[in-house]
Amino acid sequence: MRVIATAGHVDHGKSALVRALTGMEPDRWQAERDRGMTIDLGFVWTGLPSGETVAFVDVPGHQRFIGNMVAGLGPCPAVLFVVAADEGWSRQSQEHLAAIDALGVSAGLLVVTKADLADPAPVMSDALQRLSKTSLGEVAAVGVSVRTGDGIAELTGVLDAWLAGLPEADPGARVRLWVDRSFSIRGAGTVVTGTLPEGSVAVGDELTLGDRRVRVRGVQSLDVRRERVDAVARVALNLADTPVAEVGRGSVLLSPGRWWLTPSVDARLRFFDERLPQEAMLHVGTAAVQVRLRPLAGDDRPELVRITLPTALPLTAGDRAILRNPGAQRIIAGVEILDVDPPALRRRGAARRRAAELVESTGAVDLTREIRRRGVLSRTMARKLGVPDSVLAGEPPAGVRLVDDQYVAETRWQRWVSELGELVDRQARLDPLQPTLTHEAIRGALRIPGRELLPTLIKEAGLADSGGRVGRPGATADLGPAEPGLAEIEARLAEHPWAAPERDELTAAGLGARELAAAA
Repeated sequence: MRVIATAGHVDHGKSALVRALTGMEPDRWQAERDRGMTIDLGFVWTGLPSGETVAFVDVPGHQRFIGNMVAGLGPCPAVLFVVAADEGWSRQSQEHLAAIDALGVSAGLLVVTKADLADPAPVMSDALQRLSKTSLGEVAAVGVSVRTGDGIAELTGVLDAWLAGLPEADPGARVRLWVDRSFSIRGAGTVVTGTLPEGSVAVGDELTLGDRRVRVRGVQSLDVRRERVDAVARVALNLADTPVAEVGRGSVLLSPGRWWLTPSVDARLRFFDERLPQEAMLHVGTAAVQVRLRPLAGDDRPELVRITLPTALPLTAGDRAILRNPGAQRIIAGVEILDVDPPALRRRGAARRRAAELVESTGAVDLTREIRRRGVLSRTMARKLGVPDSVLAGEPPAGVRLVDDQYVAETRWQRWVSELGELVDRQARLDPLQPTLTHEAIRGALRIPGRELLPTLIKEAGLADSGGRVGRPGATADLGPAEPGLAEIEARLAEHPWAAPERDELTAAGLGARELAAAA
Protein backbone atom coordinates (compact mmCIF):
# COMPACT_ATOMS: atom_id res chain seq x y z
CA MET A 1 0.00 0.00 0.00
CA ARG A 2 0.99 3.60 -0.58
CA VAL A 3 -0.31 6.53 1.49
CA ILE A 4 -0.57 10.05 0.10
CA ALA A 5 -1.78 13.28 1.68
CA THR A 6 -3.56 15.93 -0.36
CA ALA A 7 -2.59 19.61 -0.13
CA GLY A 8 -3.88 22.84 -1.61
CA HIS A 9 -6.10 25.88 -1.14
CA VAL A 10 -9.71 25.58 0.06
CA ASP A 11 -12.24 24.97 -2.76
CA HIS A 12 -9.57 23.92 -5.26
CA GLY A 13 -11.16 20.47 -5.48
CA LYS A 14 -9.02 18.15 -3.33
CA SER A 15 -11.94 16.17 -1.94
CA ALA A 16 -13.72 16.06 -5.30
CA LEU A 17 -10.53 14.76 -6.90
CA VAL A 18 -10.01 11.87 -4.48
CA ARG A 19 -13.73 11.12 -4.69
CA ALA A 20 -13.36 10.80 -8.46
CA LEU A 21 -10.26 8.61 -8.10
CA THR A 22 -11.65 6.28 -5.44
CA GLY A 23 -15.44 6.42 -5.66
CA MET A 24 -15.47 7.04 -1.89
CA GLU A 25 -16.58 10.07 0.12
CA PRO A 26 -13.64 11.57 2.07
CA ASP A 27 -15.75 14.07 4.06
CA ARG A 28 -16.87 12.12 7.13
CA TRP A 29 -19.00 14.80 8.85
CA GLN A 30 -22.40 16.02 7.72
CA ALA A 31 -21.28 19.60 8.39
CA GLU A 32 -18.52 19.13 5.81
CA ARG A 33 -20.95 17.91 3.18
CA ASP A 34 -23.48 20.65 3.96
CA ARG A 35 -20.82 23.37 3.66
CA GLY A 36 -18.90 21.76 0.81
CA MET A 37 -15.69 22.27 2.75
CA THR A 38 -13.36 19.76 4.41
CA ILE A 39 -12.93 20.49 8.12
CA ASP A 40 -11.21 17.38 9.47
CA LEU A 41 -9.10 14.61 7.97
CA GLY A 42 -10.70 12.19 5.53
CA PHE A 43 -9.45 8.73 4.52
CA VAL A 44 -10.26 6.94 1.25
CA TRP A 45 -8.49 4.42 -0.99
CA THR A 46 -8.51 2.63 -4.31
CA GLY A 47 -6.73 0.00 -6.36
CA LEU A 48 -4.52 0.97 -9.31
CA PRO A 49 -4.01 -0.87 -12.63
CA SER A 50 -0.71 -2.35 -11.41
CA GLY A 51 -2.46 -3.94 -8.45
CA GLU A 52 -1.01 -1.41 -6.01
CA THR A 53 -3.39 0.08 -3.44
CA VAL A 54 -3.21 3.78 -2.68
CA ALA A 55 -4.80 5.45 0.34
CA PHE A 56 -5.43 9.19 0.49
CA VAL A 57 -5.38 11.34 3.60
CA ASP A 58 -7.59 14.24 2.53
CA VAL A 59 -6.73 17.40 4.46
CA PRO A 60 -8.71 20.64 4.93
CA GLY A 61 -7.62 23.61 2.87
CA HIS A 62 -9.17 26.42 4.90
CA GLN A 63 -6.81 28.60 6.91
CA ARG A 64 -8.74 28.00 10.14
CA PHE A 65 -8.01 24.27 9.93
CA ILE A 66 -4.30 24.41 9.14
CA GLY A 67 -3.59 22.47 12.35
CA ASN A 68 -5.69 19.57 11.05
CA MET A 69 -3.91 19.80 7.71
CA VAL A 70 -0.48 19.50 9.32
CA ALA A 71 -1.66 16.53 11.43
CA GLY A 72 -2.66 14.72 8.25
CA LEU A 73 0.47 15.61 6.32
CA GLY A 74 2.98 14.94 9.14
CA PRO A 75 3.19 11.11 9.01
CA CYS A 76 2.73 10.81 5.21
CA PRO A 77 5.72 10.19 2.92
CA ALA A 78 4.15 11.68 -0.24
CA VAL A 79 1.77 14.45 -1.27
CA LEU A 80 -0.74 15.14 -4.03
CA PHE A 81 -0.66 18.92 -4.52
CA VAL A 82 -3.83 20.43 -5.99
CA VAL A 83 -4.25 23.85 -7.65
CA ALA A 84 -7.39 24.99 -9.46
CA ALA A 85 -7.00 26.16 -13.06
CA ASP A 86 -9.59 28.96 -12.68
CA GLU A 87 -8.08 30.46 -9.50
CA GLY A 88 -4.38 29.63 -9.70
CA TRP A 89 -1.92 29.91 -6.87
CA SER A 90 -3.64 31.14 -3.68
CA ARG A 91 -2.89 31.92 -0.06
CA GLN A 92 -3.34 28.41 1.35
CA SER A 93 -1.47 26.97 -1.63
CA GLN A 94 1.56 28.83 -0.33
CA GLU A 95 1.03 27.86 3.32
CA HIS A 96 0.52 24.20 2.46
CA LEU A 97 3.65 24.25 0.31
CA ALA A 98 5.57 25.85 3.18
CA ALA A 99 4.40 23.02 5.47
CA ILE A 100 5.46 20.40 2.92
CA ASP A 101 8.85 22.06 2.52
CA ALA A 102 9.29 22.38 6.29
CA LEU A 103 8.66 18.65 6.71
CA GLY A 104 11.12 17.84 3.94
CA VAL A 105 8.60 15.83 1.89
CA SER A 106 10.38 14.96 -1.35
CA ALA A 107 7.74 12.85 -3.15
CA GLY A 108 4.98 14.82 -4.81
CA LEU A 109 2.62 14.98 -7.78
CA LEU A 110 0.92 18.15 -9.04
CA VAL A 111 -2.71 18.06 -10.21
CA VAL A 112 -4.35 21.12 -11.76
CA THR A 113 -8.11 20.72 -11.30
CA LYS A 114 -11.12 22.42 -12.92
CA ALA A 115 -9.50 22.21 -16.34
CA ASP A 116 -12.98 22.61 -17.86
CA LEU A 117 -13.19 26.15 -16.48
CA ALA A 118 -9.80 27.49 -17.62
CA ASP A 119 -6.68 26.47 -19.51
CA PRO A 120 -4.55 24.53 -16.94
CA ALA A 121 -1.23 25.23 -18.69
CA PRO A 122 -0.41 28.68 -17.20
CA VAL A 123 -1.31 27.58 -13.66
CA MET A 124 0.62 24.35 -14.10
CA SER A 125 3.72 26.21 -15.26
CA ASP A 126 3.54 28.63 -12.33
CA ALA A 127 2.92 25.87 -9.76
CA LEU A 128 5.72 23.66 -11.09
CA GLN A 129 8.15 26.55 -10.78
CA ARG A 130 7.09 27.17 -7.17
CA LEU A 131 7.29 23.49 -6.23
CA SER A 132 10.73 23.11 -7.80
CA LYS A 133 12.20 25.54 -5.25
CA THR A 134 11.15 23.34 -2.32
CA SER A 135 11.93 19.86 -1.03
CA LEU A 136 9.58 18.45 -3.70
CA GLY A 137 11.86 19.52 -6.54
CA GLU A 138 10.82 18.49 -10.05
CA VAL A 139 7.46 16.70 -10.08
CA ALA A 140 5.09 15.26 -12.67
CA ALA A 141 1.89 17.23 -13.38
CA VAL A 142 -1.55 16.42 -14.81
CA GLY A 143 -4.53 18.63 -15.62
CA VAL A 144 -7.97 17.18 -14.87
CA SER A 145 -11.65 18.01 -14.74
CA VAL A 146 -13.64 16.09 -12.17
CA ARG A 147 -16.91 17.36 -13.68
CA THR A 148 -16.20 16.04 -17.20
CA GLY A 149 -13.80 13.24 -16.26
CA ASP A 150 -11.09 14.56 -18.59
CA GLY A 151 -7.58 13.65 -17.40
CA ILE A 152 -8.72 11.25 -14.65
CA ALA A 153 -7.57 8.15 -16.55
CA GLU A 154 -4.24 9.84 -17.37
CA LEU A 155 -3.84 10.84 -13.71
CA THR A 156 -4.46 7.26 -12.61
CA GLY A 157 -1.67 6.02 -14.91
CA VAL A 158 0.76 8.73 -13.85
CA LEU A 159 -0.08 8.09 -10.20
CA ASP A 160 0.54 4.35 -10.63
CA ALA A 161 3.94 4.87 -12.30
CA TRP A 162 4.97 7.52 -9.79
CA LEU A 163 4.13 5.36 -6.78
CA ALA A 164 6.11 2.44 -8.19
CA GLY A 165 9.26 4.55 -7.91
CA LEU A 166 8.84 5.43 -4.23
CA PRO A 167 11.18 3.67 -1.76
CA GLU A 168 9.87 0.68 0.16
CA ALA A 169 9.38 0.86 3.93
CA ASP A 170 11.20 -1.44 6.35
CA PRO A 171 8.69 -3.84 7.98
CA GLY A 172 11.30 -4.80 10.58
CA ALA A 173 11.76 -1.24 11.82
CA ARG A 174 10.47 -0.04 15.18
CA VAL A 175 6.86 1.14 15.29
CA ARG A 176 5.86 4.74 15.88
CA LEU A 177 2.19 5.25 15.05
CA TRP A 178 0.96 8.82 15.49
CA VAL A 179 -2.77 8.63 16.18
CA ASP A 180 -4.96 10.86 14.02
CA ARG A 181 -8.35 9.58 15.16
CA SER A 182 -9.80 7.62 18.09
CA PHE A 183 -13.31 6.39 18.79
CA SER A 184 -15.20 3.66 20.62
CA ILE A 185 -17.18 0.80 19.07
CA ARG A 186 -19.79 -1.00 21.15
CA GLY A 187 -18.65 -4.52 21.89
CA ALA A 188 -15.07 -3.84 20.74
CA GLY A 189 -13.85 -0.86 22.73
CA THR A 190 -11.34 1.77 21.71
CA VAL A 191 -10.13 2.00 18.10
CA VAL A 192 -7.34 4.29 16.90
CA THR A 193 -6.27 5.05 13.35
CA GLY A 194 -3.08 6.39 11.81
CA THR A 195 -0.53 6.11 9.05
CA LEU A 196 2.10 3.43 9.73
CA PRO A 197 5.29 4.69 8.01
CA GLU A 198 7.63 1.87 9.13
CA GLY A 199 7.49 -1.45 10.94
CA SER A 200 4.53 -3.77 11.28
CA VAL A 201 1.64 -4.34 13.69
CA ALA A 202 -0.03 -7.68 14.40
CA VAL A 203 -2.87 -8.97 16.54
CA GLY A 204 -1.55 -9.68 20.04
CA ASP A 205 1.33 -7.17 19.84
CA GLU A 206 2.09 -5.04 22.86
CA LEU A 207 2.78 -1.35 22.28
CA THR A 208 3.46 1.46 24.70
CA LEU A 209 0.99 4.30 25.11
CA GLY A 210 2.40 6.95 27.42
CA ASP A 211 3.75 5.20 30.51
CA ARG A 212 1.90 1.90 30.09
CA ARG A 213 1.62 -1.01 27.71
CA VAL A 214 -1.46 -1.78 25.66
CA ARG A 215 -2.36 -4.94 23.75
CA VAL A 216 -3.55 -4.88 20.13
CA ARG A 217 -6.78 -6.85 20.15
CA GLY A 218 -7.54 -6.39 16.46
CA VAL A 219 -6.03 -4.92 13.29
CA GLN A 220 -7.79 -3.51 10.23
CA SER A 221 -6.46 -1.87 7.11
CA LEU A 222 -8.84 -0.32 4.57
CA ASP A 223 -11.83 -1.85 6.40
CA VAL A 224 -10.41 -5.40 6.13
CA ARG A 225 -9.53 -7.42 9.24
CA ARG A 226 -5.95 -8.66 9.17
CA GLU A 227 -3.62 -10.61 11.41
CA ARG A 228 -0.67 -8.36 10.50
CA VAL A 229 -0.10 -5.16 8.54
CA ASP A 230 3.29 -4.03 7.19
CA ALA A 231 4.20 -0.42 6.46
CA VAL A 232 3.43 1.77 4.64
CA ALA A 233 -0.26 1.47 5.49
CA ARG A 234 -3.35 3.07 6.90
CA VAL A 235 -4.25 1.05 9.98
CA ALA A 236 -7.01 0.86 12.57
CA LEU A 237 -6.08 -0.82 15.85
CA ASN A 238 -8.52 -2.10 18.45
CA LEU A 239 -6.79 -1.61 21.82
CA ALA A 240 -7.66 -3.84 24.77
CA ASP A 241 -8.49 -2.26 28.16
CA THR A 242 -7.84 1.27 26.94
CA PRO A 243 -10.47 3.96 27.62
CA VAL A 244 -11.05 6.17 24.60
CA ALA A 245 -10.49 9.23 26.80
CA GLU A 246 -6.84 8.19 27.26
CA VAL A 247 -5.92 8.29 23.57
CA GLY A 248 -6.58 10.84 20.85
CA ARG A 249 -5.01 12.82 18.04
CA GLY A 250 -1.39 13.48 18.95
CA SER A 251 -1.06 10.30 21.01
CA VAL A 252 1.59 7.87 19.82
CA LEU A 253 1.91 4.07 19.97
CA LEU A 254 5.47 2.70 20.14
CA SER A 255 7.50 -0.49 20.03
CA PRO A 256 8.27 -1.15 23.72
CA GLY A 257 11.78 -0.23 24.85
CA ARG A 258 12.90 1.01 21.44
CA TRP A 259 12.27 4.76 21.63
CA TRP A 260 13.93 7.50 23.63
CA LEU A 261 11.32 9.83 25.13
CA THR A 262 13.00 13.20 25.13
CA PRO A 263 12.05 16.37 27.04
CA SER A 264 14.26 18.55 24.83
CA VAL A 265 16.03 18.48 21.48
CA ASP A 266 18.65 20.43 19.58
CA ALA A 267 17.49 21.33 16.09
CA ARG A 268 18.30 23.21 12.92
CA LEU A 269 15.76 25.76 11.65
CA ARG A 270 14.96 27.03 8.21
CA PHE A 271 12.95 30.21 8.52
CA PHE A 272 9.82 31.21 6.67
CA ASP A 273 8.80 33.98 9.08
CA GLU A 274 10.76 37.03 10.19
CA ARG A 275 12.03 36.17 13.67
CA LEU A 276 12.09 33.52 16.37
CA PRO A 277 9.74 34.00 19.34
CA GLN A 278 10.45 32.58 22.80
CA GLU A 279 7.51 30.19 22.45
CA ALA A 280 5.78 28.60 19.48
CA MET A 281 3.66 25.62 18.46
CA LEU A 282 5.62 22.57 17.36
CA HIS A 283 3.83 20.21 14.96
CA VAL A 284 5.40 16.75 14.76
CA GLY A 285 3.57 13.64 13.60
CA THR A 286 -0.04 14.35 14.53
CA ALA A 287 0.94 16.14 17.76
CA ALA A 288 0.87 19.89 18.32
CA VAL A 289 2.60 21.12 21.50
CA GLN A 290 3.60 24.52 22.86
CA VAL A 291 7.40 24.64 23.18
CA ARG A 292 10.07 26.99 24.52
CA LEU A 293 12.92 28.02 22.25
CA ARG A 294 16.49 28.94 23.17
CA PRO A 295 18.90 30.10 20.47
CA LEU A 296 22.25 28.34 20.71
CA ALA A 297 23.96 31.05 18.69
CA GLY A 298 22.77 33.97 16.61
CA ASP A 299 20.22 36.72 16.88
CA ASP A 300 16.50 36.80 16.03
CA ARG A 301 16.95 34.20 13.26
CA PRO A 302 19.30 31.60 14.77
CA GLU A 303 19.93 28.48 12.74
CA LEU A 304 20.47 26.23 15.77
CA VAL A 305 18.14 26.12 18.79
CA ARG A 306 17.34 24.13 21.93
CA ILE A 307 13.64 23.19 21.95
CA THR A 308 12.11 22.33 25.33
CA LEU A 309 8.95 20.24 25.16
CA PRO A 310 6.08 20.32 27.68
CA THR A 311 6.09 16.52 27.78
CA ALA A 312 8.59 13.95 26.59
CA LEU A 313 8.05 12.77 23.00
CA PRO A 314 9.49 9.84 21.01
CA LEU A 315 11.71 11.70 18.56
CA THR A 316 14.87 10.73 16.72
CA ALA A 317 17.61 12.55 14.82
CA GLY A 318 16.45 13.32 11.29
CA ASP A 319 12.80 13.87 12.24
CA ARG A 320 11.19 16.86 10.57
CA ALA A 321 8.68 19.17 12.23
CA ILE A 322 7.07 22.58 11.89
CA LEU A 323 7.27 25.63 14.15
CA ARG A 324 4.13 27.69 13.83
CA ASN A 325 2.67 30.86 15.28
CA PRO A 326 -0.98 29.88 15.82
CA GLY A 327 -2.06 33.42 16.71
CA ALA A 328 -0.73 34.90 13.49
CA GLN A 329 -1.53 31.65 11.64
CA ARG A 330 1.94 31.57 10.13
CA ILE A 331 4.62 28.94 9.78
CA ILE A 332 7.75 30.27 11.46
CA ALA A 333 10.28 27.64 10.41
CA GLY A 334 10.93 24.11 9.32
CA VAL A 335 12.63 22.01 11.99
CA GLU A 336 15.23 19.29 11.50
CA ILE A 337 15.94 17.36 14.71
CA LEU A 338 19.70 16.90 15.24
CA ASP A 339 20.01 15.49 18.75
CA VAL A 340 17.31 14.02 21.03
CA ASP A 341 19.58 13.60 24.06
CA PRO A 342 21.42 16.93 24.20
CA PRO A 343 23.83 17.88 27.02
CA ALA A 344 22.82 20.37 29.70
CA LEU A 345 23.82 23.99 29.11
CA ARG A 346 24.98 25.08 32.57
CA ARG A 347 28.19 27.05 32.11
CA ARG A 348 28.77 30.40 30.50
CA GLY A 349 29.33 29.97 26.76
CA ALA A 350 27.94 26.41 26.75
CA ALA A 351 25.23 27.27 24.21
CA ARG A 352 27.71 28.76 21.75
CA ARG A 353 30.05 25.77 22.11
CA ARG A 354 27.13 23.45 21.55
CA ALA A 355 26.20 25.32 18.37
CA ALA A 356 29.75 24.85 17.08
CA GLU A 357 29.43 21.08 17.69
CA LEU A 358 26.17 20.93 15.73
CA VAL A 359 27.22 22.93 12.68
CA GLU A 360 28.39 19.85 10.77
CA SER A 361 25.58 17.57 11.98
CA THR A 362 23.74 15.83 9.15
CA GLY A 363 20.61 14.98 11.14
CA ALA A 364 21.46 11.25 11.06
CA VAL A 365 22.31 9.25 14.17
CA ASP A 366 26.06 8.66 14.20
CA LEU A 367 27.14 5.88 16.58
CA THR A 368 30.75 7.04 16.79
CA ARG A 369 29.80 10.61 17.60
CA GLU A 370 27.26 9.51 20.23
CA ILE A 371 29.85 7.28 21.97
CA ARG A 372 32.64 9.84 21.93
CA ARG A 373 30.38 12.58 23.25
CA ARG A 374 29.28 10.49 26.24
CA GLY A 375 32.36 8.32 26.68
CA VAL A 376 30.12 5.30 27.24
CA LEU A 377 26.85 4.26 25.59
CA SER A 378 24.82 1.08 25.97
CA ARG A 379 23.54 -0.73 22.91
CA THR A 380 20.05 -0.43 24.39
CA MET A 381 20.32 3.36 24.50
CA ALA A 382 21.90 3.47 21.04
CA ARG A 383 18.91 1.54 19.70
CA LYS A 384 16.50 3.99 21.38
CA LEU A 385 18.36 6.90 19.80
CA GLY A 386 17.76 5.34 16.39
CA VAL A 387 21.03 3.56 15.55
CA PRO A 388 20.04 0.75 13.11
CA ASP A 389 20.29 -2.84 14.32
CA SER A 390 22.52 -3.61 11.34
CA VAL A 391 25.10 -1.14 12.70
CA LEU A 392 24.79 -2.46 16.25
CA ALA A 393 25.34 -6.02 15.02
CA GLY A 394 28.66 -5.08 13.37
CA GLU A 395 32.09 -4.39 14.80
CA PRO A 396 32.39 -1.38 17.13
CA PRO A 397 33.79 1.82 15.59
CA ALA A 398 37.52 2.53 15.61
CA GLY A 399 38.71 3.77 18.98
CA VAL A 400 35.76 2.13 20.73
CA ARG A 401 35.58 -1.15 22.63
CA LEU A 402 32.43 -3.17 23.28
CA VAL A 403 32.29 -4.63 26.79
CA ASP A 404 29.21 -6.75 27.40
CA ASP A 405 26.41 -4.42 26.20
CA GLN A 406 28.34 -1.16 26.58
CA TYR A 407 30.30 0.81 23.99
CA VAL A 408 33.22 2.60 25.69
CA ALA A 409 35.52 5.11 24.05
CA GLU A 410 39.10 3.86 24.36
CA THR A 411 40.21 7.14 25.96
CA ARG A 412 37.51 6.78 28.65
CA TRP A 413 38.45 3.13 29.23
CA GLN A 414 42.16 3.89 29.71
CA ARG A 415 41.28 6.73 32.07
CA TRP A 416 39.16 4.33 34.13
CA VAL A 417 42.01 1.79 34.28
CA SER A 418 44.45 4.42 35.53
CA GLU A 419 42.01 6.02 37.97
CA LEU A 420 40.92 2.66 39.39
CA GLY A 421 44.51 1.79 40.33
CA GLU A 422 44.98 5.20 41.93
CA LEU A 423 41.68 4.88 43.78
CA VAL A 424 42.60 1.50 45.31
CA ASP A 425 46.10 2.70 46.30
CA ARG A 426 44.64 5.79 47.95
CA GLN A 427 42.20 3.63 49.90
CA ALA A 428 45.00 1.37 51.15
CA ARG A 429 47.08 4.41 52.13
CA LEU A 430 44.30 6.24 53.99
CA ASP A 431 42.68 3.22 55.56
CA PRO A 432 45.17 0.35 55.90
CA LEU A 433 42.64 -1.55 57.98
CA GLN A 434 40.40 -1.72 54.92
CA PRO A 435 42.65 -1.56 51.83
CA THR A 436 39.89 -2.67 49.42
CA LEU A 437 36.81 -1.04 47.90
CA THR A 438 33.32 -2.32 47.11
CA HIS A 439 32.02 -2.44 43.53
CA GLU A 440 29.47 0.26 44.28
CA ALA A 441 32.11 2.56 45.78
CA ILE A 442 34.19 2.17 42.61
CA ARG A 443 31.24 2.77 40.29
CA GLY A 444 30.24 5.87 42.23
CA ALA A 445 33.75 7.33 42.32
CA LEU A 446 34.53 6.71 38.64
CA ARG A 447 30.95 7.18 37.36
CA ILE A 448 30.82 3.77 35.71
CA PRO A 449 27.26 3.18 34.45
CA GLY A 450 27.01 -0.61 34.62
CA ARG A 451 28.24 -3.42 36.89
CA GLU A 452 28.96 -5.54 33.82
CA LEU A 453 31.98 -3.36 33.00
CA LEU A 454 33.77 -4.00 36.31
CA PRO A 455 35.17 -7.55 35.86
CA THR A 456 37.03 -6.63 32.66
CA LEU A 457 38.12 -3.28 34.07
CA ILE A 458 39.43 -4.82 37.33
CA LYS A 459 41.37 -7.47 35.44
CA GLU A 460 42.94 -4.94 33.06
CA ALA A 461 43.94 -2.72 35.98
CA GLY A 462 45.85 -5.68 37.50
CA LEU A 463 43.68 -5.78 40.62
CA ALA A 464 42.07 -8.63 42.56
CA ASP A 465 38.36 -9.04 43.28
CA SER A 466 37.53 -11.10 46.36
CA GLY A 467 34.08 -11.31 47.88
CA GLY A 468 32.91 -8.18 46.09
CA ARG A 469 35.86 -6.09 47.28
CA VAL A 470 38.66 -4.87 45.01
CA GLY A 471 42.29 -4.26 45.95
CA ARG A 472 45.89 -5.00 45.05
CA PRO A 473 46.70 -8.74 44.82
CA GLY A 474 47.66 -10.06 48.26
CA ALA A 475 46.52 -6.90 50.04
CA THR A 476 45.73 -7.54 53.71
CA ALA A 477 44.54 -5.33 56.50
CA ASP A 478 47.17 -3.87 58.85
CA LEU A 479 47.50 -0.97 61.28
CA GLY A 480 49.70 1.12 59.02
CA PRO A 481 51.64 3.75 61.05
CA ALA A 482 50.34 2.24 64.29
CA GLU A 483 52.16 -1.08 63.75
CA PRO A 484 55.52 -0.05 65.41
CA GLY A 485 53.75 1.25 68.50
CA LEU A 486 51.66 -1.89 68.76
CA ALA A 487 54.74 -4.10 68.35
CA GLU A 488 56.42 -2.29 71.25
CA ILE A 489 53.40 -2.71 73.52
CA GLU A 490 53.06 -6.39 72.55
CA ALA A 491 56.75 -7.01 73.36
CA ARG A 492 56.34 -5.41 76.81
CA LEU A 493 53.18 -7.36 77.53
CA ALA A 494 55.02 -10.58 76.69
CA GLU A 495 57.36 -9.90 79.63
CA HIS A 496 54.87 -8.16 81.95
CA PRO A 497 51.39 -9.41 81.13
CA TRP A 498 49.70 -7.17 83.70
CA ALA A 499 51.40 -3.91 82.66
CA ALA A 500 48.46 -2.61 80.69
CA PRO A 501 49.18 0.52 78.63
CA GLU A 502 47.57 3.80 79.63
CA ARG A 503 45.29 5.81 77.33
CA ASP A 504 47.94 8.45 76.58
CA GLU A 505 50.41 5.73 75.53
CA LEU A 506 47.82 4.16 73.17
CA THR A 507 47.02 7.55 71.65
CA ALA A 508 50.68 8.32 71.11
CA ALA A 509 51.10 4.97 69.37
CA GLY A 510 48.19 5.77 67.02
CA LEU A 511 45.95 3.08 68.51
CA GLY A 512 42.35 4.21 68.58
CA ALA A 513 39.24 2.11 69.22
CA ARG A 514 39.17 0.82 65.63
CA GLU A 515 42.88 -0.13 65.64
CA LEU A 516 42.58 -1.84 69.03
CA ALA A 517 39.57 -3.85 67.86
CA ALA A 518 41.51 -4.99 64.80
CA ALA A 519 44.58 -5.82 66.93
CA ALA A 520 42.46 -7.86 69.34
